[in-house]
Amino acid sequence: MHQKKPHHVAIIMDGNRRWARERGKDPIEGHWAGYSAFKRITEHCFHSGIPVLTVWAFSTENWKRPEREVAALISILRFALDKEIQKYIDRGIRFHVIGRIGEFPEDIQRLIKKTVETSAQNTGGLCTIALNYGGRMELVDALRQIASEGIKPEDIDEHMVSERLYTRQLPDPDLVIRTSGEVRTSGFMPWQSAYAEYYFTPTLWPDFTEQDFDRAVDEYLKRKRNFGA
Repeated sequence: MHQKKPHHVAIIMDGNRRWARERGKDPIEGHWAGYSAFKRITEHCFHSGIPVLTVWAFSTENWKRPEREVAALISILRFALDKEIQKYIDRGIRFHVIGRIGEFPEDIQRLIKKTVETSAQNTGGLCTIALNYGGRMELVDALRQIASEGIKPEDIDEHMVSERLYTRQLPDPDLVIRTSGEVRTSGFMPWQSAYAEYYFTPTLWPDFTEQDFDRAVDEYLKRKRNFGA
């Protein structure tokens, strides 16, 4: 049994569309409900003493969804970055963004850059948002960088790969939570999560509460981590 809470929790926020469908609502309403859950859980995570949180907000596959839904997801992102994120920065939260950000509209890119730069000196918790993120793409980008540097194959080691991932500034996650009942990782941080503990719950993301988060942490505390030993 662990004596300490996880240092880094990562969350696959899944189930927004199903939540909307079960209530006869538009999928876009489900995404707004999911955004509300993100705000609740982010505050609770840092308030409970866990210093690092990573959330998967937009995957590389999300571009394949209906154009109207993609536009809504980008609108929610724009609203969050432009209208609401400053209050979290004022509370001392530092924000980091990983993924292929260059594929977003230019105004989103500017808002992301402003958010990261404005919060860079904060020490009240680190929230990393994965946007246009895919774990395989991340590894491809890392390997491309290694190749472009002319490094000999025999000189490549795990540390070298880790230092070229989007998450090179982050500790590996201790606990990965996935909501909605799906029992798979869908390519979320595959390299970094090799020794993470996983917690799967049938609760849809918009319904995921602070108590659900605490249950995941409690389950983590009951497990013994062997790290392959």
